[in-house]
Amino acid sequence: MHYREYRPDMALAPYVECLWAARAPASHTHRVLPDNCVDILWQDGGQPGFAVGMMSGAILVASEHPVRTLAVRFKPGMAGIFLATPLHALTDQRADIDLLWGRSAADRLADALWTSDAPERSRLAVIERELLRRLQAGAQVRAGHAALVQQALRALEGSGGELRIEVLAARLGVSRQHVAAQFREHVGLSPKLYARICRFRRAAMALKDAAAPDWAQLALDCGYFDQSHLIHDFQEFAGSAPERFHFSNRPQP
Repeated sequence: MHYREYRPDMALAPYVECLWAARAPASHTHRVLPDNCVDILWQDGGQPGFAVGMMSGAILVASEHPVRTLAVRFKPGMAGIFLATPLHALTDQRADIDLLWGRSAADRLADALWTSDAPERSRLAVIERELLRRLQAGAQVRAGHAALVQQALRALEGSGGELRIEVLAARLGVSRQHVAAQFREHVGLSPKLYARICRFRRAAMALKDAAAPDWAQLALDCGYFDQSHLIHDFQEFAGSAPERFHFSNRPQP
């Protein structure tokens, strides 16, 4: 399977993690893990583009026929600026982009992506131009977009998911309930679940290059109370025990 990521335009860099492209062969299945990001995907074959919300567990994606995918992955807490919908409505769901952006805009973008023989990066530039247009149109919304949530996200990411939510709320000078409500709208997950996925991703990356890991030490290094908590999170988020785990990227062809 071909998969490649590209850096976004500088004006989009505060909001977009990357643009990516993939080509999946026929009869292909892969497991996609939760990564605390929201993507919008466009695929050839006449399907409408669709947004994939925050994931609370792994999913299996299968393709019966060869599929090409072009996509954008947003940084945590930033997709709402472009989708104009509370992100909890998309959690563990997908929504056709024509329902979010309107049929006319969705069809125009799909035609621009798939009716030419332009190189992969040039097609992704079409997506960037649409995002830039929407970013400029939403300048007023962008200016006041969930500053508290961005502070909370930086704190959780900086701690590798180890920061306790009550400590986070105290630092921000608000209640746990307020933090949770803001996360629900602007992130799509509770802050506690977001932190758990941070820890899981940290452990998954550590396993990527570990030939014979010390499981107890890995659990401690990644912020788990003990090895049993590490095992529980792998079963919940990857559908696999840690010793049988194989790291996977997010593409969803």
